[in-house]
Amino acid sequence: MADQQKRDYYEVLGIAKTASEEEIKKAYRKLAKKYHPDANPGDKEAEAKFKEASEAYAVLSDPEKRQQYDTYGFAAFDGTGGFGGFDFNGGGFEDIFGDIFGGMFGGGRSARSNGPMKGQNVRTSVRITFLEAVFGVDKEITLNLKDPCPTCNGSGAKPGTSPKMCPKCSGKGQVVYTQQSFFGTVRNVQTCPDCSGSGQIIEEKCTECGGSGYISSRKTIQVTIPAGIDNGQSIRIREKGEPGVNGGPRGDLLVEVLVQDHPSFVRQDTNIYSTVRISFAIAALGGSVAVDTVDGKVVCEVRPGTQTDTRLRLKGKGVPSLRNKNIRGDHFITWVVDVPTKLSREARDLLRRFDEASGDSLHTAGRIDGEEAPKENKRKKFWEK
Repeated sequence: MADQQKRDYYEVLGIAKTASEEEIKKAYRKLAKKYHPDANPGDKEAEAKFKEASEAYAVLSDPEKRQQYDTYGFAAFDGTGGFGGFDFNGGGFEDIFGDIFGGMFGGGRSARSNGPMKGQNVRTSVRITFLEAVFGVDKEITLNLKDPCPTCNGSGAKPGTSPKMCPKCSGKGQVVYTQQSFFGTVRNVQTCPDCSGSGQIIEEKCTECGGSGYISSRKTIQVTIPAGIDNGQSIRIREKGEPGVNGGPRGDLLVEVLVQDHPSFVRQDTNIYSTVRISFAIAALGGSVAVDTVDGKVVCEVRPGTQTDTRLRLKGKGVPSLRNKNIRGDHFITWVVDVPTKLSREARDLLRRFDEASGDSLHTAGRIDGEEAPKENKRKKFWEK
């Protein structure tokens, strides 16, 4: 009866019966983190789910036991006492618990050692104009950066003295702790609390840097911003970040580029878009119009009969590609016909004559300049169209 109340092991871990070993381990790791008793003290339900997941993992992570379970189900383990009969001191549990609980409680394989380590990256930002983003620019940024203390040469110790080996970790930078769990003794590796992982103790600290081994100073760094960079993208400058630890290389400087909006141009990828207003006469008759581009003024031809929202493409007048500056996007111009709102008497007369000469193509009932249009030829003003 007890077996009939158990949930299927694959269901417990939330995996398919075809799951790989890595998928089984990943699923168990997730559940173990969630329901481990150390993370849920006094929670009996979490403890039960943890035991259930651990039992499922003990079977499915072992190829032989998994095959028996797939063939015979729970009956394959009659007489083993179920959960209590499995060996949790092997079968990968030591590795997986080192991964899980080391990450949760400060230990594990990822604990910092006293070997050479790369310094931290530094992040900053720089503002540029729209055109500077298109064609590239050199900028100078000023920020505080650390350097090894010149008084103690980065050791952190007072001149004439030197750091000593940490007695707690014997210079390893790590200490080993053991923890009793449901499965026996779990071994955790943590950063040494006395030396913070350096493996050394400074008894007499340098008065210049306070024992840190570093001093901060204001530095100016030149940044070359490539043509075609877009808003929010970053430039990485190698080894211009914080100093490394124990002889490790400096970190990197990451500069985020913030591009100002342009009053006339809008960018999408490597293409540029703008709107240009033209007179009704040019739209109707056609003509030449000088338009602004990132390369300066360009004369464009407007075709006769051009309507509002007609688009013109200027090939190769867009933004250079970051990968190849010789390849550029296009500039798309949208024509907008500018309808006049204030007309002189002479202009109104000319437009009335134009409207009459247009024939029946514009013919509709209405008034023209406040006058009743003839019933046989009533038209709507063209500028209202």
